[in-house]
Amino acid sequence: RVVTSAWWFFSLILVSSYTANLAAFLTVERLVPPIDSVEELAKQTDIRYGTLIGGSTMAFFNKSTLTTFKRMWDFMQQNKDDVFVQSNREGIEKVRRSKGKFAFLLESTLNEYVNERNPCDTMRIGENIDAKGYGIATPLGSDLREVINIAVLELTESGALESLKQRWYYERSECTNIGTKDSKQSTPLNLANVAGMFYVLIIGLGIAMVIAFLEFLLKAKIDSKRLNQN
Repeated sequence: RVVTSAWWFFSLILVSSYTANLAAFLTVERLVPPIDSVEELAKQTDIRYGTLIGGSTMAFFNKSTLTTFKRMWDFMQQNKDDVFVQSNREGIEKVRRSKGKFAFLLESTLNEYVNERNPCDTMRIGENIDAKGYGIATPLGSDLREVINIAVLELTESGALESLKQRWYYERSECTNIGTKDSKQSTPLNLANVAGMFYVLIIGLGIAMVIAFLEFLLKAKIDSKRLNQN
């Protein structure tokens, strides 16, 4: 009975642990986006995508000669009444209301910032599709141009700009890492996670062996008394 109880207790814990891990795995699977790159986005039509009207992203797709981006631009033109927005805020809210059926293409700087702010329900998909920087405008021939160029270069080389980005974007993030690449992998059950169950099984078997040995001694003692009485 002790062996049977230990075995069933072990089985119960094992099944419970597996069920909990499976539920967590399925939850993580639901968080994995159906689109993982701009190429995948361009090949489908179920998820619509658009840009800010008059923005640099819109200009990039309009002028691009690459096949993928030209296809995306043609798709956006065909659905222009539904995919172009008047402001970045409108585009972000459109993503939130679409329930996964709309992707907003915007500058990575704003994209990264929004993804680290409440309500933490947006995520970046894929890598940057282009690389451009921001500039500071000065009047033509202004003496400030050279001064600003040197100052920005020094801030870049010293790592000050990257440090500021880390401080204001990520160190003060209002969100966890939900939706990032690292969160796509579920944690498997390993020996360290289930060691306690095997301890229970071993202890149960040990107790059963001790009880069986004691029962054997008790029975031998009783049989010995009976033989002596006879």
